[in-house]
Amino acid sequence: MGGAVPRARTGVPGLDDVLLGGLANGRIFLLEGTPGTGKTTMALRFLMEGARQGERGLYITLSETEQELRAGAASHGWELDERITIFEMVPPESVLDSSQQQSLLYTSDLELGETTRVLFDAVERTHAQRIVVDSLSEFRLLAQSSLRYRRQILALKHYFARQGATVLLLDDLTADTLDKTVHSVAAGVIRLEELTPDYGAERRRMRVIKYRGQSFRGGFHDFVIRRGGAIVFPRLVAAEHRGSFRRERISSGIAGFDDLLGGGIERGSSTLILGPTGAGKSLITLQFVDQTIRTGGKAAMFIFDEELGLLLDRAKLLGFDLAAMREAGRLAIVQLDAAELSPGEFSYAVRSALRDSEVRTVVIDSLNGYQAAMPQETSLILHMHELLQFCNRHGVSTFVTVAQHGLVGDMKTPVDVTYLADSVILLRFFEAHGSVRRAISVMKKRTGKHEDTIREFWIDRGLQIGEPLKQFHGVLRGTPMINVAERPARLPVDG
Repeated sequence: MGGAVPRARTGVPGLDDVLLGGLANGRIFLLEGTPGTGKTTMALRFLMEGARQGERGLYITLSETEQELRAGAASHGWELDERITIFEMVPPESVLDSSQQQSLLYTSDLELGETTRVLFDAVERTHAQRIVVDSLSEFRLLAQSSLRYRRQILALKHYFARQGATVLLLDDLTADTLDKTVHSVAAGVIRLEELTPDYGAERRRMRVIKYRGQSFRGGFHDFVIRRGGAIVFPRLVAAEHRGSFRRERISSGIAGFDDLLGGGIERGSSTLILGPTGAGKSLITLQFVDQTIRTGGKAAMFIFDEELGLLLDRAKLLGFDLAAMREAGRLAIVQLDAAELSPGEFSYAVRSALRDSEVRTVVIDSLNGYQAAMPQETSLILHMHELLQFCNRHGVSTFVTVAQHGLVGDMKTPVDVTYLADSVILLRFFEAHGSVRRAISVMKKRTGKHEDTIREFWIDRGLQIGEPLKQFHGVLRGTPMINVAERPARLPVDG
């Protein structure tokens, strides 16, 4: 659809990806959102990108002063190029002078006409190729009627079309939010939204409502505003990403564990590790991370639940020197704050890690933390589906941990994603001979056969896997019974 139309890049990271290249040259676009959603930040970045390419820019402001705009730019570390002109429009002095008031003509006629004339003069004087008008709410108030407002917007459109400029109209939605006049006139409409969760930082998202004659990425896309400007995280669509790799079986490095897994985990598959707190879920992921690095690959870990320093110390006691792996450039560990993170930003972090083609293993620890990052989201399953498919298509083995509620007996899972994973490993505590033991079993494996036994395991400078627990039944319930027909084998005492 219209792929031959040249596009003006906005310069906002991620936004051009959503727009599949940028804004069509010589057209009018609407950027709308309530105050504080980031319109001015994106508009300034749009002009700065034009200046970087040698284009003249004009920022026409009816709502903010030039000093305020330059201060806002400075807060992001920006210094506006000389190619960018800020034109501050103020009401004509005659309107403020009571002696000049008259009754034969409506004041709005003079104000709107004068404002439009001054705007046109500024455009013709600067010969700007990129123009920002901030904001339409002022024009709507000056027009005082929807008919005059629509005529004024059409006049602006025809004028800018003759100038050949790419125009970004800003609307703060403070006047008439039901007026869709500009929606019908503009070539494209982008809406910015700010959401306030019950706890944590505000969340921002954007959506392209319309882009006439052009393709774009639909749906909502999360974005943030930090020093340096806005960053948009395009919604992940796994079907758009496909890599080629050789499918092979990945060993855990422990013979008994590989037997339980039917030889290991297939490359390009996802594994869900379920179990109560303290059962050893993170330890299993560390085992695969260690084995990946030992065989020449790289790994990335995304940690929600554990403080990084504590993780490094605990892993070292278990025989995994994660700090050395990081220093050698073989392991990336990203600690995430669930209260400050949006689902789109998390997906972007994983995608960024996979730009390194040597990354073969990704760990998400845990899904509970990821769920906490989106407490008012209803699409956790869809987010996880796209993320796991994306990793699989890149030949990456993904390990996701889920902490179940409870310690023994009937376990509850906060969200059921077992059907999304290719393999499911279940961990349990059980009581035997007066002590608490751990059991491990593979409940599902799409990519091949696996043992259907339940094995005991224990932690001793790493993961140790025992023989199948054939002498018990009821292990998964946490209250095993000894089979009368079986003579009980001696269990390890160092569990």
